[in-house]
Amino acid sequence: MINPFSKTYDGEELMMFDFLQRIKFFERLRQKELMRFLPAMHHRKYVCNEVVFFSKDPSQALYLVKSGKVNLTIDIKDNFEMIMEVTHGGCFGENSLLENAKRTYTALIDSEEAELIVIPHFAIQEIFDSNPKIKAKMMTSLAEYYNGNNQRLFRSYRESFGFFSLRQMFE
Repeated sequence: MINPFSKTYDGEELMMFDFLQRIKFFERLRQKELMRFLPAMHHRKYVCNEVVFFSKDPSQALYLVKSGKVNLTIDIKDNFEMIMEVTHGGCFGENSLLENAKRTYTALIDSEEAELIVIPHFAIQEIFDSNPKIKAKMMTSLAEYYNGNNQRLFRSYRESFGFFSLRQMFE
């Protein structure tokens, strides 16, 4: 039986909820919680080779990829090495969920154009401040994400026969 008092959403909102729930950091949120993010979202188009942000920049937004391709790169002695490619349904800039974080990589558009959804850090923090359950769910997803990264790092280290010093990561 349908509850006549429950909130109903239009088709566009439902499509956005479906898109968001496929992204790691939003997967635990219910529609009512996801609705809080919709007013904060800005759609932005980028062109090939445009930099979204540089390494060491303040983390001022979370980016969701609607279309196109984004390369995440690290700068090693003036050479850029791609560490990850993000496409439709992907997300980057995850450290914007944290307070006073800096970017650890550079994000560069690698397709003719890309459409990104930008959620500013201040808007995320306002949502977190007013709804601790949303913050707890998203921080759990962030912890799982970082744990997965650590597992991949350690596996890569084992497979590289120690060609780099893992101790440096913990100094």
